[in-house]
Amino acid sequence: MKPRTRTRPRRLHQEPEAVTWARQKCGLTKRALADLVGISEQLMGEIESGWRSATPANLAKIAAALNCPIVVLERKRYGAAAQDGAGPGES
Repeated sequence: MKPRTRTRPRRLHQEPEAVTWARQKCGLTKRALADLVGISEQLMGEIESGWRSATPANLAKIAAALNCPIVVLERKRYGAAAQDGAGPGES
C-alpha cells in the first residue's frame, strides 16, 4: 500500500489569517480558544494554518467564542472571478 500524501483542502470555509487575527485580538491562545469551542488544540492549529477547513458549526462556535460576526471569519468569495481563479479587480 502506498503512503498517503497530505494535501490542503480545495475549499476552506474560513479565512485562516482572520481566525488568527481575531484570536490574538481577544488575547487567547490556540489552546484556550480550542477549549472554548470544544475541539482539540491540534485541529485549531490546522484551521488557522489552512490545512483543515472548519465545519460551519465549528466556525459559528469560533465566532461566538471570539465575540465577532461569522462573516469576519468566513472565506471571501468574489463571484464570477472566483470561478476563473482571478482575484478582485483582475480580468
